[in-house]
Amino acid sequence: MVRRTMRMAGVVLAGMVIFLPLSSLVIWSFAEKWYWPHLFPQQTGLFYWAKVLQGDLLRALTDGFLIAVVVTVLTLVITIPLAYVLARLPIPFKPLILMVFLLPQAFPQLPVFVNSTTLLYRVNLGGKLGGVVLIHMVGALVFAVWTMTAVFKSVPEALEEAAINLGASRFKAFFSVSLPLATPGIIASTLLVFLYSLDEFTGTLLVGSPFVLTLPVYMYRTSVGYELQVASISALMLMLPGIVLLVLLERYMKSEYLSMFGRI
Repeated sequence: MVRRTMRMAGVVLAGMVIFLPLSSLVIWSFAEKWYWPHLFPQQTGLFYWAKVLQGDLLRALTDGFLIAVVVTVLTLVITIPLAYVLARLPIPFKPLILMVFLLPQAFPQLPVFVNSTTLLYRVNLGGKLGGVVLIHMVGALVFAVWTMTAVFKSVPEALEEAAINLGASRFKAFFSVSLPLATPGIIASTLLVFLYSLDEFTGTLLVGSPFVLTLPVYMYRTSVGYELQVASISALMLMLPGIVLLVLLERYMKSEYLSMFGRI
């Protein structure tokens, strides 16, 4: 009985930690007038929802999704063959190659992005979608290369060798054996990259501002202007796709993929 009570108390406490901040966002999104020391808004309505939907939020949401899709597609095109080669072939200096992809995360992101921003402006990509896509890929490649290398490493090489012994070329063995078996991991990596790009803020602000507007940048601008209602609405809209993608990620990310990180 005591154990059951403690378990219920833990569930309630975890629910409060998770949902109380979210409930504050929901309340603020409908609050039209809320002043201290009142515990609840004095006036509620849809005024700020209408204001947001008529403003730049839809453009920020559309541009953010477009950038995330482009970043995801380009990252997959680059990393699927690269990860397969790293997982299967005895490449010289393989640990060094993998370490190179970790370097952007090994240092504070701000100086990395500031230096990248300088280079992008020199080649006339500052303030453009192309520049934002490239700066997003700096971080996206880290997730994709390491994740997909572990995914291909988890696929038994003996299955490919059996297909080759039966007359298939290595190219055909890849598409008929390894790629189908690695599909759940590739989907998980795709979701990670898409979610990273959708939520990326620092590089987008430095490279794209003021011409490229995504939802995190839009939320930052409204928060700086103390438009708490608008910031709350944009935060809720940013969280919804993130929650959906995390649920899907939990479905496709298998334990054997994670166990391979120490073996690549």
